[in-house]
Amino acid sequence: MQSQYDIIVVGAGHAGCEAAAAAANMGSKVLLLTMNMQTIAQMSCNPAMGGIAKGQIVREIDALGGYSGIVSDKSAIQFRMLNRSKGPAMWSPRTQNDRMLFAQTWREMLEQTPNVDFWQDMCRELIVSKDGKRVEGVVTGMGLEFKAKAVVLTNGTFLNGLIHLGEKQIGGGRSGESASYGITEQLVKLGFENGRMKTGTPPRIDGRSLDYSKMEEQEGDVAIDKFSYLDNTSPFISNDGRPVKKQVPCHITYTNQDVHDILRTGFEKSPMYSGRIQGLGPRYCPSIEDKITRFSERDRHQLFVEPEGWDTVEIYVNGFSTSLPVDVQQKALKLIPGFENAKMFRPGYAIEYDYFPPTQLQLTLETKLVEGLYFAGQINGTTGYEEAACQGQMAGINAHLKINEKDPLILKRHEAYIGVLIDDLVTKGTDEPYRMFTSRSEYRLLLRQDNADVRLTPLSHSIGLASDERMNRVSDKIKNYENLIKYFKNTSAEPEETNAYLESIISAPLTQKIRYFNVLSRPDVSIIDLAKHCTDLKNTVANMDADTMMQAEILMKYEGYIEREKENAEKVAKLDNYKIKPDFDFKAVPSLSLEARDKWTKLRPTTIGQASRISGINPADISVLLVHLGR
Repeated sequence: MQSQYDIIVVGAGHAGCEAAAAAANMGSKVLLLTMNMQTIAQMSCNPAMGGIAKGQIVREIDALGGYSGIVSDKSAIQFRMLNRSKGPAMWSPRTQNDRMLFAQTWREMLEQTPNVDFWQDMCRELIVSKDGKRVEGVVTGMGLEFKAKAVVLTNGTFLNGLIHLGEKQIGGGRSGESASYGITEQLVKLGFENGRMKTGTPPRIDGRSLDYSKMEEQEGDVAIDKFSYLDNTSPFISNDGRPVKKQVPCHITYTNQDVHDILRTGFEKSPMYSGRIQGLGPRYCPSIEDKITRFSERDRHQLFVEPEGWDTVEIYVNGFSTSLPVDVQQKALKLIPGFENAKMFRPGYAIEYDYFPPTQLQLTLETKLVEGLYFAGQINGTTGYEEAACQGQMAGINAHLKINEKDPLILKRHEAYIGVLIDDLVTKGTDEPYRMFTSRSEYRLLLRQDNADVRLTPLSHSIGLASDERMNRVSDKIKNYENLIKYFKNTSAEPEETNAYLESIISAPLTQKIRYFNVLSRPDVSIIDLAKHCTDLKNTVANMDADTMMQAEILMKYEGYIEREKENAEKVAKLDNYKIKPDFDFKAVPSLSLEARDKWTKLRPTTIGQASRISGINPADISVLLVHLGR
């Protein structure tokens, strides 16, 4: 083993894996330090990737040159595009995955990545300079020292992790795995603030013991899509688009009043209600105890019965997260339709862990207190594989850029959901596990899942991460859809050919020639269907892929809305062009409100735009600051 690396990544979860991949592919020599080589990229909770806004993030990671999209595609057992009934800004891809294949594929890809070394051991402490202002490496549990120019901490739920199961408390970062001790205490001594959060997981069930006839079947999409913009990443479709493998169905069932009554009998032994758990849990993924308490007016709650893979009978009961005693879990499960004879593989549990409020970070995810030290994932108070993975990727990118004395890559709010997430964390902080939603972005129409490659691949290619192959594909895509848009705006549709189609969708027939652009602007009209009836259009799109046509269609149908959103983004972005010096004395500006002075002094915003997004700041304070900086 080497003793000197460019970057050390602590933790091999979703954040750590993306951090290592990004930094290594950009040319840094990386050490990936993990307590267990058998749990690299473990799906600790549900065996799925993507979903509302999360699917957009996976596409963005892929567009930047990351691995999550490729791994998700290769290990998928089902694909669904959520929110198809809504506008394209809300479409969100999601895969159900084979848990073991997902981790195996991640490990194989990392092992095939040059510049990545692995070491199985715990990180006991950081090596910092004598003045405590710069990180210089890590010390492992075995007492080995590894030096580095930058360190990325992606500790997940392992920092002083404590598992709760009824009245039992077990030290651990995950079921069957030990917690990590020492790092929190060292960081607090260096001046960091920390807190506690909690998350939970449901019981795992033997699928052979379930009666699926009493449940609703949920199939995957007939028209299969995938996450990655590269070819050959999906097990379901061949290169020519033909389906080649049957997807595995999920099922839906519901709790009932009897289930709720049984669960309530265990509340006095619940660690959450007895006060043994101090940390806040995820608001948008509550435990079943939380659900029946907070929504007491409901007599049932939906449960998703999700298979864990191609070749296993293990079932994940999505929606039944709990930390109640095992006997209560068993009794309640048997009252769920289809679960009457359910056998449990392992019970649900809650886990409490340390996190560090992310307002202590710069937008690069480098800590403000210790140079060269980066935080990514649940250590920053987020929840979810996708949120962790994108933070890891950005930390790895920026750690590499910093040690090579290059400008950082900071994604703005109108450029990516990743930019929204990091800006929210660093600027506003979070006191509960942060989860991404489309509603968190003010630029949803710009940040669609279908255009992540157009938005981000050129940026990634410019810093040496996205490959030439990716960049060439994006360039061809842009050229093709721009040519198609030009065709639609300059070519007229023949009434004779077009009217048969318009009548079939109950749309008024044409009385004269009009531009294809105007025909497409009608509700329910699509390029693919229109081309089936119009000979010249059919010839024009004959060799175009569905992605290019969809991109052109969205840009034309929503042209006015997209332009308006771009104008708004440009106006707001101007405020981010006004830089604030790191040592600027806000207290020396007497016209500022006391709240603004205190918050800006503590959080140290780097631009006027970031300063304006801090909670509690009013427009008058921004005006005063602009005038002062102008002087």
